[in-house]
Amino acid sequence: MKRFSIPAFASSLALAALFLSGCSKEDEAVPATTGTVALEFDQMVGTAPLVLSTQTYTTTGGDQFRVSTFRQYISNIKLTRADGSQYTQPDSYHLLDAAVPESLEITLTDVPTGDYTGISFTIGVDSARNVSGAQKGALDPSNGMFWTWNSGYIYTKLEGYSPQAPKPAGVAEGGLTFHVGGFKTPSNAIRTVSPAFPSGTKLLVRADHSPEIHLKADILKMFAGTTPVRFSSLSFIMSAGPNAVLVANNYAQGMFTVDHIHAN
Repeated sequence: MKRFSIPAFASSLALAALFLSGCSKEDEAVPATTGTVALEFDQMVGTAPLVLSTQTYTTTGGDQFRVSTFRQYISNIKLTRADGSQYTQPDSYHLLDAAVPESLEITLTDVPTGDYTGISFTIGVDSARNVSGAQKGALDPSNGMFWTWNSGYIYTKLEGYSPQAPKPAGVAEGGLTFHVGGFKTPSNAIRTVSPAFPSGTKLLVRADHSPEIHLKADILKMFAGTTPVRFSSLSFIMSAGPNAVLVANNYAQGMFTVDHIHAN
């Protein structure tokens, strides 16, 4: 019977351990590095910043109006790389409120590092969340953006005044009420948009800095587009239906633009 010397046996054990150790390290998944991205929304009326209640604006059709309330849901935010792969923000539901400036900045955390060339998001709330019962945070019904469990969420709410809107005798201005929502065909007002990055610009996500995407949201686009809106004939929407779809189709055609990207 062949015998191994103790030194030779020990040497064989050491080599085996080194081999196994090497295999283990090769098999370990390398953790992906991540970064943070900020989205900042400037709410505009044409080229002018939105100022609630006191500022008068004019639509492309010539109607004057003031805005007292403007709220809008942004959800299902996705960033796209040049190779077509995407990062999707989990639990991505945000309520932008002109009366709450801090709501106009959204922070995306744990974004995989890389070079991104596009962004997309939904204006509104997807159908699954419309029928998911009582919810919290941005989707809490106490935010005043919910009709009923049957009708679901209001995606865009604009309220204000216009001298061109119908009004009682002796009143200078009529009221504007545009509550846009609906998720059931043919009254589905959910819209997904992909505002383009400025030509030649990429979003560089790195672990050591936090880039910012600055977007503009032009409220005038609600009243101009496929079907221009005149307040004398349409000034009141408070349910899902053809008029809500009309306004959603309008603002899906360019309400949001990417103004610039800060590398930081």
